[in-house]
Formats: sequence, structure tokens, C-alpha cells
Amino acid sequence: MKTVADALASARTRGVDRLDAHLLLAHALKQSRSWLLANDDAGLNEEQQQLMRSFIERRASGEPVAYLLGEKEFYGLTLRVSPAVLVPRPDTETLVDWALELARSSSAPTSVLDMGTGSGAIALALKQNLQSAYVTALDVSAEALQVANENAGQLQLSVQFLLSDWWEGVTGQRFDLIVSNPPYIAGGDAHLSALQHEPQMALTPGGDGLGALRHIAGGASAHLKEEGWLLLEHGHDQASTVAAMLVEQGFGFVTTRHDLAGNPRCTGGRWR
Repeated sequence: MKTVADALASARTRGVDRLDAHLLLAHALKQSRSWLLANDDAGLNEEQQQLMRSFIERRASGEPVAYLLGEKEFYGLTLRVSPAVLVPRPDTETLVDWALELARSSSAPTSVLDMGTGSGAIALALKQNLQSAYVTALDVSAEALQVANENAGQLQLSVQFLLSDWWEGVTGQRFDLIVSNPPYIAGGDAHLSALQHEPQMALTPGGDGLGALRHIAGGASAHLKEEGWLLLEHGHDQASTVAAMLVEQGFGFVTTRHDLAGNPRCTGGRWR
């Protein structure tokens, strides 16, 4: 591995995706991807070669590119990420789109709660686009909240972050809008092995994968204002079950939205 072309060839040999290899090498060289394409014969010094070798090995073992780069873009925001938080997924932007639609339909300032915020992605995207909204976000992980707070500071967005095991930290409080991308993968799902580098508690509650969704749906009525909405992200095969949960809890206008691939990804309803 001596030149840009050699480094990219080495990455491909280890099974690293072409785009991932370009992103990692650009980061290692502190250059842009367009620079790489125009300078494939440029040499790498020893330090850069060692860094790229490490990147290739870690990526080949399944570690997300976002962890290697230390950042991920979500809804137009560049967010710091670490193994303490899930890597934000593009499909979760479906939840943000829906929340913004609902919030913008009201002329009054909106109070929003994001449950299980992780990196703060959803809460910060909502605050960025709803400057007058009062946004609260909670997580049970102190390490995740540290990342979220750093992102808020970097983006200069005012969000209240709380250390809370679901509803514990907001007892007695009510919101116009509650959103959540909770852990929803079933405990025995084969996909979990491919996600071993991400925090398992943020991926699965164990069992059938519906435990966190049931808990949120069951407690939401005590924390929503009249006409308030609850929006939940879930697995592609869980929409009908989550919709039934909301109907059982007394929610109306229960609807499901689809993600970029056309899969049912978010289900929500209006309280009373």
C-alpha cells in the first residue's frame, strides 16, 4: 500500500465496499473524494498507510464506517457518533418528516419529547427545523447523552437532555408530540450478529422485540396533551401489531408511514 490506487485496491481485496473505501481513505488523507479520483497515483506516508490498514481491518470485521469516521450525516446535520450510540439510519428520516408535518400544522409553539435519543439525531433534526419548539430528549445511557449533548453544542441547538429509563424522567409532564425510535429487533433475530459493533440495548429489548414499543404505547396517554400525537418507528413486519397497540390504548387516526424502500416503518396516532 503505497499510493491512493494501491490503498483502494487493498480495501477491495478485503471486501470493503468501494464507497466505504473512498470515504475512509479521504478521511485518512484529509482530502476530498474528488481529490482521490484525480490523484490516484499520489503516495501515502507511513502514518497514513498504517491508519488505512487499521481502517480496512476494522471495516472488514463489520465495524460501521460512521464509527471509523466519528460522524454521520442525518437530516442535513453532521452528527458525532461513537459505539455508545446507534448509527442514525436514513429510514428514520421518515419519522422526522412526519413529526415536522404535524408540528407545522399547529400555530402554537410545540412541546416535543424524543424517547431513547441516542446521538440526539431525531431531537436535533426537529429543533433545527422547529426553532420555536421546546424539545426534550431522554436516554437511559449516560454515555449516549454525552454524545447527544456534544452534538447539540456543536450545532448550537437548545435541547433538554435527560437521563431517564423511559417515562421516569418526565413524570407529570405532557407534550404535544412524542416520537421514538426504540429498540425493536427480536432477541433471536439473525440480523443482530451483523450489528455486533452497535449498542445491543439500543437494538433489541429481547423477546419478541416489542417490549419497548408496548411500554411506550402503554404510558403515552399520561404524557400527551389533548390532540397530541405519538409516532413510533418499528420493524418492517411490526406495523399491524403496533397499530393494534395504539388502537387498544385509545388512540385515533392511527396511520402507518413507509420508508425510502417502501417498507412500513413508522406508526402513529392522535390521543383522544
